[in-house]
Formats: sequence, C-alpha cells, structure tokens
Amino acid sequence: MSDDRSASTVSVVAVCGSLREESYTRRALERALDGSREAGGTGEVLDLRTYDLPVFDADLDAQGDSATVVRRIREADAVLLGTPMYHGSYSGVLKNALDYCGFDEFEGKTVGLLAVAGGGFPVSALDHLRSVCRALDAWVLPHQAAIPNASKRFEGDDLVDEGLDERVRVLGRRVVEYARIEPDPSTFEADENVGGAGR
Repeated sequence: MSDDRSASTVSVVAVCGSLREESYTRRALERALDGSREAGGTGEVLDLRTYDLPVFDADLDAQGDSATVVRRIREADAVLLGTPMYHGSYSGVLKNALDYCGFDEFEGKTVGLLAVAGGGFPVSALDHLRSVCRALDAWVLPHQAAIPNASKRFEGDDLVDEGLDERVRVLGRRVVEYARIEPDPSTFEADENVGGAGR
C-alpha cells in the first residue's frame, strides 16, 4: 500500500435501492456508514428516490438526473450497494441506476453489498449483485450483510439485533480498509466487456 493511499480519507457513497419512505435498507446503509466513519472514512447515502432517473435508454447519453447519480458514484473511493429483496433478486430501482454506470464508475473500486428482506435471508439478491459488480470489474468484498425479517430487527432507526448490527458496521469498515489497497493490474475482461456504452 502506498503512503498516499493509506493516509488519504476514503469517501464512501451508499446507494439505496429502495424507494420506500420508511426504508429498512436506507436505515441499514446509514448504520454501515457509521462503520465507515469509525474506520476513518467519510460517507453519505445516495438516495435514489430523490432523483429523476428514467428507465435507462442506451440510445441517449443522459436522462433526468442520471449524470449527477453517475458522477457521485464515479467520484467516490468506495461504494456500498443496498437493496431490498424483490422476487429473489435486487430491486429494479438499483438495477436501473447501475445500468447508467460502467467501468469508469466501478473498475477496480471496492464495493460492499447489503440486502434486506421482509422474510428469509436475501442471499440470492446479494449473489446477483455480486455478478453485476464482477462484470464491471469492481472489487467486491467477501464480507456482505443480509438482514432477514427486517421489521423485527429494527426499532426506529436502530438495528436492535446486536449480531446483525455488528455485521453491518463491519461492512462499512471493510469498504474503507480495502479501498486503501493498491488496485490490481487491468484485466483481460476489462478489454473485452464493453458494458452499456457498446450496446
């Protein structure tokens, strides 16, 4: 690790893939950002419900607030992606936001994954997000956070399950810690996978 990378402050953007006003995903991301700050980073939630983000159209350069959303992700040193689980996968809102992004936003960037479910463990949503991030050549943390039965895990804004609370805070800490590691050399896949811009 170079001295300048280890000494710099890591900025984290936490992308919330839920449009619900009382979103458990948003609350969990806020808790993860507490962990990022504990590790010396800075962070804020990118709340997709506050942006005009039409369905991605590859024939258009930008729509609505897409340029702002993409810029905020690109400028961050690390990214947390948070989603509710819908039909065994991650939300269409988050998918749409990611469709606007490409290698410029994610290649070599440290990404942490968090998923929330009203029922059982949202592991498949995390697996699907991991595949998308891998296609963008992001460096996805092995550590991830899954919050099942979310209504029973929160009281107000607080995660009252101590084990899950610790896991979520560790996720936030890890994105800061690993963002400080020197990136790997460019990959063969990066040259072959042109992403949304080539469609």
